[in-house]
Amino acid sequence: MKLLLALLLLLTGPAAWAQQAELTALLKRENVPGLQLSYTKGRTTQTYALGLRRAGTNEAMAATSILQAASLGKVVLAYVALRLHDRGVLDLDKSLLAYAPYPRLQPDARNARITARRVLTHTTGLPNWAEYPLAPTWPTSALRLKYAPDSCWNYSGEGYVWLQKTLEHLTGKSFEVLAQEEVFRPLGMQNSSFVWQSRFAARAATGHDDKSQPTAIANYAAPYGAYSLLTTAPDYGRFLQALLAGRGLAPATARLLTTPANAADRCGRPANAADPAIAWACGLGLAATSQGPALWHWGDNGDFKGFFMILPDKKESLVLLTNSANGDKLTDAVLRLFFGPGQYWAPAWLAAE
Repeated sequence: MKLLLALLLLLTGPAAWAQQAELTALLKRENVPGLQLSYTKGRTTQTYALGLRRAGTNEAMAATSILQAASLGKVVLAYVALRLHDRGVLDLDKSLLAYAPYPRLQPDARNARITARRVLTHTTGLPNWAEYPLAPTWPTSALRLKYAPDSCWNYSGEGYVWLQKTLEHLTGKSFEVLAQEEVFRPLGMQNSSFVWQSRFAARAATGHDDKSQPTAIANYAAPYGAYSLLTTAPDYGRFLQALLAGRGLAPATARLLTTPANAADRCGRPANAADPAIAWACGLGLAATSQGPALWHWGDNGDFKGFFMILPDKKESLVLLTNSANGDKLTDAVLRLFFGPGQYWAPAWLAAE
């Protein structure tokens, strides 16, 4: 694998060597054990796998190492929902309760106003989580509105779980099956799954806390679009290219990914200097950057952190996956390293989230 990476860098020239050196320095400076990165411009893709899968060992990170992508899975769920919308299976503006009851939801007349569109744009009024989602009591925990639906922007993993359950009800398929059928197999994402697979065991990266101490590997038995995505940067990069091209979506539906649905005015949060540059579309964030309009999202499972950004006008995309609680400290520098100097706003906005 190291020889393959060296050959790739040789073919892509001195700039790639400089980028690898800078990435290696960033890992050391920010105390991040390892990373994967996939950067595409036009038809050219550069892939980097640097550092270690597990600190304190000689287990090198490879391009095929499996990492948790956390909330980057939400964008996959959004894409699946939009494909089902195109086929008439899902109405984005129909109350989710009109499809099926949701037992965890506590009685409130306002619940009927929650739709798939409001889930995708984070305006359901639901909390991020009612309880820690890996706790044994979470699947039956009581779920209550935190804000009035469509009153403000509040990031909600719970909303995505409810939408996932709705899609499963409408299709009679688990979300893992839906993701494989609608996304992973069509796009050639052979190293991606929302549930743990035994074939991942020898390649799985270990997460690390902010002191670079290894954490337990989470063997997800049930699929959750909100947080359980296991993937690689090259796989996810293929997905980003599909988003960039609007592949698999009707033109009007593809535009929902790039059209602001709201200003992402975080409920009750103090104003942030980055706020005017950020908006939210159906399933992902938008940013007005120095390099033009951008699509973006982040992933944070605590011990794994990731980020992607797409520059549609320049046909560029970048996904960064790390196995560290410190991974978000790399984001701004990585964006400037590959996209060029300037202000990208999303990392600053996330710092206040």
